[in-house]
Amino acid sequence: MSKGILSGMRVIEASAFVAAPLGGMTLAQMGADVIRIDPLGGGLDHRRWPVTADNTSLFWCGLNKSKRSVALDLASAEGRELAMALITAPGEDAGLFLTNFPPRGWLDHDKLRARREDLIQLTVQGDRHGGSAVDYTINSRVGIPYITGDERGAATNEAVNHVLPAWDLITGQMVAVGLLAAERHRLKTGQGQHVKLALEDVALAAVSHLGLIAEAQLGQQRERHGNELFGAFGRDFKTADGERVIVVGLTLKQWQALCDAMGLNEAVSALGERLGLDLNLEGDRFRARKELGAMVEGWMARHTYVEVAASLTKQGACWGRYQTLAELVTQDEACSVANPMFGLIDQPGAGKYLAAGLPLNFSGLERVPVGVAPTLGQHTAEVLSEILGITQAQYGGMVDRGLAAR
Repeated sequence: MSKGILSGMRVIEASAFVAAPLGGMTLAQMGADVIRIDPLGGGLDHRRWPVTADNTSLFWCGLNKSKRSVALDLASAEGRELAMALITAPGEDAGLFLTNFPPRGWLDHDKLRARREDLIQLTVQGDRHGGSAVDYTINSRVGIPYITGDERGAATNEAVNHVLPAWDLITGQMVAVGLLAAERHRLKTGQGQHVKLALEDVALAAVSHLGLIAEAQLGQQRERHGNELFGAFGRDFKTADGERVIVVGLTLKQWQALCDAMGLNEAVSALGERLGLDLNLEGDRFRARKELGAMVEGWMARHTYVEVAASLTKQGACWGRYQTLAELVTQDEACSVANPMFGLIDQPGAGKYLAAGLPLNFSGLERVPVGVAPTLGQHTAEVLSEILGITQAQYGGMVDRGLAAR
């Protein structure tokens, strides 16, 4: 069995939905022993859509691969005591706790730190004050829905939401980074700490890094541009047989490849002279995007998808085909076991399907095979015995009292 780069590390997780479970799973797929604690019957996200016909959450299974599951009666004092004991159990590579629940009660950092002084706790928050927020409410605040969608939407001030929880996904990766950074600090100093990570701050940082905040402060109003790439040339087009592709001319090399593939060099040169623009510059390509788009549209309309693909690929152009999720999983080699990141798993409650492992490929280690998500409470007896020394007889008594999963 391959061992991941974080083999030996133990992380206790109490979480729900995307960011925190994703952070925990990222560590688990690198080999850490990530133990998720849930209440009996499952937490807030245990039945989150999409679900199978028998109500198994593919969402929950997807974000909890390679973890171990402990289910306890967290409404009882004894159940909370067991959870706190797991979080603060001794061990040089233990004492790491991840949650996105409010840090109070048994999740309170000061209470936990009183049991283990070098505890590292990372708490994912909605906003920096600890208020409630989710990806979609944060997205509405940072202005993205007002620069997304068809340019005609600006007239009605229409907001356009999106289906990808971008801030959750970034936060999940920062969870892993934050825990590893704090653990490195502890190795050097012996000190634990409480790390707080606000979804709101992650989104604000991202739009700042992309220049959007500076742009607004300097008085430039970002407009909607539909499917057109801002600041360069790129958008979707239909081929003669109705396939849809995207072409991107962001760099000069990419732009030259597109022109060569479509035989547009002379026409583009003439257009630049007519408009007084240097179309070798990405900004000028954006200014001339309507005229350039009409040229590309005409070329696409005269060629089938096979012809388009052959010509663009031959010239090394930057392009892609639009496909549905169904087409992705049935026709795209990248989304198959031909890609070593993927594996076929037999997920309890859901069946056999393709699942992704860790995108990182470490040259010094073999890839860790993709693991399944546990069933709720699957490892309760095992974990309590291994970490807290609870015997089989003691565990049987817990089950009889309704304290732990059977």
